[in-house]
Amino acid sequence: MIDESDEAAIAAQLGRPPRGVRRVAHRCPCGAPAVIETAPRLPGGTPFPTLFYLTCPKAASAIGTLEGSGAMREMQERLAADPELRAAYTAAHEDYLRRRDEAARDEGVEPLPPGTQSAGGMPERVKCLHALVAHELAVPGANPFGREALDALPEWWRSGPCSGQCSGPCAAPDHLGSDTESDTQEAR
Repeated sequence: MIDESDEAAIAAQLGRPPRGVRRVAHRCPCGAPAVIETAPRLPGGTPFPTLFYLTCPKAASAIGTLEGSGAMREMQERLAADPELRAAYTAAHEDYLRRRDEAARDEGVEPLPPGTQSAGGMPERVKCLHALVAHELAVPGANPFGREALDALPEWWRSGPCSGQCSGPCAAPDHLGSDTESDTQEAR
């Protein structure tokens, strides 16, 4: 379940009340929600295929800038040319679908029909880095393009609160700031 303070923070980030929130899947370094996990069906049964939804406005802005730089075009070209990358991206897609089906079962609702899109264009296209980054933040190591995008982003959390729900500048979270275990241990 999600508590009232998280729900208020998410509403402030989105500019509207959130729908179908199951839990906070990742927090900004300041403690505010950054990625939420949503139910596969909204109240009333409407399908909602986006399991992991990025709510942090500063992260979303930084990702929008990255998308505008042409990064997705380059990623798409590599996806077409690299069988290992294609296999890893397909595995990310399968992970997303499996988790979404588990969420449906946990919620007691019918899973979305086979063939329903996952997110971000997976497994054939690189379409939305916001969705791919949300997947990677919620499930570190799951999404190769989400990881690449995170590695390419500036430290958006360093310039101050991401919303009125944060208390101040953030420190780098372990899994955002480094790729090696030794660097991660030093960051703790």
